[in-house]
Amino acid sequence: MPGRRLTGADRQRIAAGLAQGLDFAEIARRLGRPTSTVGREVARNGGPGHYRAELAQLATTHRARRRPRPQAAARSVSDVDLTATAPFVTDLTLALIETGLPRSAAGVMACLLTSETGSRTAVELARHLQVSPATISLAVGLLQEQGLIRRGRDERSRRHRYFIDESAGFRSAVVGVRANQRLAATALRGADLFGADTATGARLAATGDFLERLGHDIMRSAEEHWRATTSAGLADSQDEHASTA
Repeated sequence: MPGRRLTGADRQRIAAGLAQGLDFAEIARRLGRPTSTVGREVARNGGPGHYRAELAQLATTHRARRRPRPQAAARSVSDVDLTATAPFVTDLTLALIETGLPRSAAGVMACLLTSETGSRTAVELARHLQVSPATISLAVGLLQEQGLIRRGRDERSRRHRYFIDESAGFRSAVVGVRANQRLAATALRGADLFGADTATGARLAATGDFLERLGHDIMRSAEEHWRATTSAGLADSQDEHASTA
């Protein structure tokens, strides 16, 4: 039925369709869903080249179980000394650049991470970063493709507003692991090319093995942490429901 939410099995079929080179319309037809549903699902979970059914399911579970923090206990960003926050935003941007993000995309991430609502319009981003709208467009396109931000409508205008995705931290780890996996595969291919009995081949093999093991360890730790977090969120929600019943 078009109204029901995507299931884990649906996401596996989407991933299989993408691997076969099918377009969104054909995948949607096979699922009995609108093409827009498949397009949004893929866009918010890494794009056609990086979509993984398991990670998409974990991200959806996390969003569904995420509990909002009590508003009364929160301080406003306006209460924080701007002379202290400005250097921090610069440091945060530089740290994001070191993860491999281009400068403009890192600036957008830093702006969203430190904003009161975790969101800004394209106009606000361009004004805050003092760059052109075209630069912002390229930056948000890259971040959307990696699943780090999502686009929505501004409640007070017809402009688009960009939001930090709730699973941005997890996705950042995934993006880094994918880069390591590509490098590991390339290094191991080079080891075969040069021969394991040569100094070059041995060096490439050692590099590839290390990066491959590191990637597996990071993904395992990230997924374990993710499941623990979502399980805790579900337990809190059940406790809250029981206390109000």
